[in-house]
Amino acid sequence: MSADWTPHVVVACVVERDGRFLTVEERINGASMLNQPAGHWEHGETLIDGAIRETLEETGWDVQPTHFLGLYHYDPQGLEYGFLRVAFVAEALRERPGHVLDRGIERALWMSRDELVATRERHRSPMVLRCVDDYLAGRRLPLDLIAHLNETRVAR
Repeated sequence: MSADWTPHVVVACVVERDGRFLTVEERINGASMLNQPAGHWEHGETLIDGAIRETLEETGWDVQPTHFLGLYHYDPQGLEYGFLRVAFVAEALRERPGHVLDRGIERALWMSRDELVATRERHRSPMVLRCVDDYLAGRRLPLDLIAHLNETRVAR
């Protein structure tokens, strides 16, 4: 492993409604892939604010994180960096019809666990199903496990 290896920190939300999970279909190097709403944590925002922002940008849904789900590390083959996913459980508040989704996102959809299992080969990473399974197993950690000690925040 390289001495200059730096993982990408991403924030993600697991949002469940009536047994279905908010999922994004995105185009990655020409392939149609599935993921939770997730993306890079940006400088100056809290992890929770980043998760809210990414979910809105990728799905057109306003959400409110209710719990911390966990940290997930994944080093994909063929990349010189890995990912550290900070995942939250979030409640869907409202959809914003007509919201323009991030570049590369084809659509947001609600999928059952069975549908996710059936499309596993299209998952962006093994973190997709693992996060759903941890959620279904009842993992819910308090949000205050995360402490931001900076005073800088992005207003939302």
